[in-house]
Amino acid sequence: MIEFSVKLANRPGQLATLARELSTAGVNIDTLAAFTDGEEGMVKLVVDDHPAARRVLTEAGLSFDERRVVSAILHDQPGALADMAEALAATGVNIEAMYLLHSSEEGLHFAVVVDDHEQAHPHLATA
Repeated sequence: MIEFSVKLANRPGQLATLARELSTAGVNIDTLAAFTDGEEGMVKLVVDDHPAARRVLTEAGLSFDERRVVSAILHDQPGALADMAEALAATGVNIEAMYLLHSSEEGLHFAVVVDDHEQAHPHLATA
């Protein structure tokens, strides 16, 4: 998975335009976070087709960054997030972003952006 961080102007319709362009290209948004700071907006999203999303963003002339995302399934119980975060911290891995994708009988499925994928992987696969 890939996280796209897209800069947008903080004006009405910017998110709608981005969502429509991705939709027209057949890209489904799996998770999204959006926030503003003054005149600039930031949208962080994980999609089901990152090559198509990259093409849409590039063709639209939007400024964006990409980061690799890893998956984590946590048990839906108190302390599960603390246990995962502590395990990562103990190995020196920093969590840079985290998104809830969905919940199921299996647990809570998160997309996690970390600064060291190789070191984090053993702690996320069965977290």
